[in-house]
Amino acid sequence: MKRDLLEQLLAARANRQAVALITNLGTGEQRIVPRGAAAADPLAQKLDEAFRFDQPGSHEGHFINIHNPPLRLVIIGAVHIAQSVIPIARQLGYDVTVIDPRGAFATGARFPGIALHAEWPDEVIPRLGLDPRTALIALTHDPKIDDPALHAALESEVFYIGALGSRKTQASRAQRLKDAGFGDGQIARIHGPIGLSIGARGAPEIAVSIMGEVTRCLRLGG
Repeated sequence: MKRDLLEQLLAARANRQAVALITNLGTGEQRIVPRGAAAADPLAQKLDEAFRFDQPGSHEGHFINIHNPPLRLVIIGAVHIAQSVIPIARQLGYDVTVIDPRGAFATGARFPGIALHAEWPDEVIPRLGLDPRTALIALTHDPKIDDPALHAALESEVFYIGALGSRKTQASRAQRLKDAGFGDGQIARIHGPIGLSIGARGAPEIAVSIMGEVTRCLRLGG
C-alpha cells in the first residue's frame, strides 16, 4: 500500500470516518472511497451493501475492504433495562456509554467496566460526538434527562434513535419536540415505543427487542 493511502486510512480511523479501500485485482491499483461519496462510485451498489454489513469481498474485478468505525451505543439512563441491554450490545460489538446525572443510579457497582458519566446529557454528548455508526437510546422516562439527548441525536447522523415509553408518552414527547422547533420528519426518526413489537415483558425481553430493532436499522436502514 502506498504511504498516502495508509495515511488516509489512519486519518479516517482517527476521525471515525467509514471508508472503503478498493483494489483493482488486475492492476493492483488502489483507491479509498469515503462512505459519503460511495453513491457516485462505479461500484456504488456493492459498496452500499458492504458498508451496511461490514462485509469485504470481490466484485467486478475489484476487492473491497471495508474500514468502518467501531459501533457505539449511547444509553441515556442507568436503569435496569440498560443493565439488560449492555451484555447483548457488547456481544454485538458495540462500545457502550451510559449517561445519567442521577448519582444513585450511575454507579460503577451497577455498571462495572462501562464508560459511565454521572452528568447531564447535554454536558457529555458534545464531548462524545454522535455519528453514523452510533445508536442512542433514551430510557429514563424523565424529559429533563431524555429530551436534551434526543435533541442532540436528531441534530446528528446517528443511525438509530429510540425512546422508552407508551404511545401516550411518545405523543407528549413529540409535542415537546415540535415546540422546540423540530419537524415531523425529524421526530419520525425516533423509534417509540422502543424495540421490535414481539410482546416483550420484563427487562431482558425488552432488551432483546431493542437490540433487534437497532440491528435491523443498522443493516437494513429505517
